[in-house]
Amino acid sequence: MLYKSLLKRTKILSIYIIALFYIIVGFKHFTNVDFFLIIVPPYLPFPEFIVYLSGIFEIVLGFLIIPSKSRKYAAFGLILLLIAVFPANIYLYTSETAQNLYGINKIDALIRLPFQIPLIIIAFWHSLNNSSSEFDLIAIFLFIPTIIYFLSLSI
Repeated sequence: MLYKSLLKRTKILSIYIIALFYIIVGFKHFTNVDFFLIIVPPYLPFPEFIVYLSGIFEIVLGFLIIPSKSRKYAAFGLILLLIAVFPANIYLYTSETAQNLYGINKIDALIRLPFQIPLIIIAFWHSLNNSSSEFDLIAIFLFIPTIIYFLSLSI
C-alpha cells in the first residue's frame, strides 16, 4: 500500500513538473523566438506563426494537464504536439546551419531525437487514471533523465 502511494505521489509530482516545463518552454516561444525559428524546417510556410502557435499549445496544454478533469485530453494533446514538432528535431539533425547556430554538432542533434519518445510515454502515463506499478516505474525511470536532459539545454 505504501509502495503504491509513493508511486502515485511521484506521478502527481511529475505532472506538476512537466506542466511547469511545458509552460516555461511555451513562454520561451514568445521571449526567444529566434531560438525556435532556427529549427523550423524551411519547407514549412509561416515559420514565425508556427513558433507562436506551438508556444500557445505548450502553455495551454501545460496548464490543462494539471486538473484531473482535463488531464487526459491535455496529455493526448501533448502527444499530438510532440509528434507535430518532431520535424524540427529532424531538421536540426540534418541541418549543419541549424547545428552551428545552436552551437552543437550532429551527434548532439542525434542524441536529442529519441527524447521525443519518453516525452510521449510520459504524456500517455499522465493520461491514465490507473496504471500498473510496472508502468509507473518505467515512466518514472524515463521521466528523470528526460527532464534532466531538457533542463541542461540552454533556451
